[in-house]
Amino acid sequence: MPGDPRRNLTEGSLARPLFHLAWPIVTIQLLQVTYNLADTVFLGWYDPTAVAAISLGFPILFLLLSVAGGFTTAAAILVAQYTGAEGSEDAGRIAGQAIAFVGLLSIGLGILGVLVTDPLLGALPADPDTGAEVLPLMSDYLTIVFLGTPFIFGFYVFTALMRGYGDTHTPMRIMAISVAINVVLDPIVIFGLGPAPELGIEGAAMASVFSRSLATVAGMYVLFRTNRGPDIALGDLRLELPTVREIVRIGTPTALEQSMVAVAMVLLTALVALFAPPVAAAYGVVNRLVSLVVLPAIGVGQATETVVGQNLGAEKPDRAERAVWLGSAVVGGTMLVVAIVAAAFPEPIVAAILGADSEHTAESIRLGSQYLRIRSIEFVFMGVLQVVLGGFRGAGNTKHALAVALLILWVARLPATYGLAIVLDWGSLGIWIGMSVGDVVGALVAVPWFMRGTWRESVVDAGLTDSPVAIDQ
Repeated sequence: MPGDPRRNLTEGSLARPLFHLAWPIVTIQLLQVTYNLADTVFLGWYDPTAVAAISLGFPILFLLLSVAGGFTTAAAILVAQYTGAEGSEDAGRIAGQAIAFVGLLSIGLGILGVLVTDPLLGALPADPDTGAEVLPLMSDYLTIVFLGTPFIFGFYVFTALMRGYGDTHTPMRIMAISVAINVVLDPIVIFGLGPAPELGIEGAAMASVFSRSLATVAGMYVLFRTNRGPDIALGDLRLELPTVREIVRIGTPTALEQSMVAVAMVLLTALVALFAPPVAAAYGVVNRLVSLVVLPAIGVGQATETVVGQNLGAEKPDRAERAVWLGSAVVGGTMLVVAIVAAAFPEPIVAAILGADSEHTAESIRLGSQYLRIRSIEFVFMGVLQVVLGGFRGAGNTKHALAVALLILWVARLPATYGLAIVLDWGSLGIWIGMSVGDVVGALVAVPWFMRGTWRESVVDAGLTDSPVAIDQ
């Protein structure tokens, strides 16, 4: 398409469209982390105990939200492959079904989350100080966030559908506005600035839910009132059993993968809760930092998912494979640089977040610096793994990604962490080392598995044409 300012995914250069897709995804993920990081920073200046609460509470939140997350991934895969096969009506139908199905599911999960929060927290074994100071704050935060679950997942669905279609820029713009609103609201409601009451951790939860709700409303407007995404009709929201089965078939392994990740995180949280609050604070802060570090890899991995999906839909598996290796090389180099910086300067990085003056601050910074330096060893492996898993998912091979996730968590990370921290009595050092081995093992398994080429078949039927598919500029 000469003169067209858009770049296609199935013909021509791979680097430009891959990274054209990736940088808005990285930005979206960065903005997503900014939601959490804003809460962490403002609460860190308010009370480090509140940081421990939101950090330890996240796995419980993720456990329920991960179920619906798997089905948004399935929708993105199907939309990408139907778009690559020039099946625009099918892409719109899949999108509508995904919105309805995940919407209903998220309502049920939100209600379930509110009901199980206190029983789950009550079942956690905890250090006496952690149980008295941290767990009540966790309950306050999680209850509010679970009430906003449908709004939180509404934007996740919108982003996944637009990514599968090839437009990552529109979600990025909406997300940026939403995060800006959250960053402005956070200090007002946490500290009680002006006429606002001082709500602490509850204020952080309210600000996040409100700003995400605005993003969801804007996203649904784009899908139903503009022509920037899949062509969705209101009738597509009426659930059809065959389509739901297809979404469930592809999405279930990813939902299981994310659920297993969440269960492992809950178990790790229970283990960390056995230690004093400074260990919990260090664990939470560094894990938030790692979630920031991995953003370029997640962005390129999700862009690779779309490129692989559209090229397999267009019956171009060799081009799909080249995209995976290109993304892996770039991400691996980037993560190496980040690892060197993190290993060289861990203390000022951690201290920038844990700034409140309390009895736990100095020890939390010391432990967090130790954890960040050890965790940096994993960064290159983590980056390459994200891109390779994106290749598997784009091909519809979500079972492969599930198998790797189970290996990382249940064969490597959990046993190593428990064995070193509890059995060998290495304490917090055992936690830091155990957490760092997971993605190393995962990458060493996933890369040769991908090289076998068993993923090279599309999960949808290609159309009669093989026209290039464009992505939004």
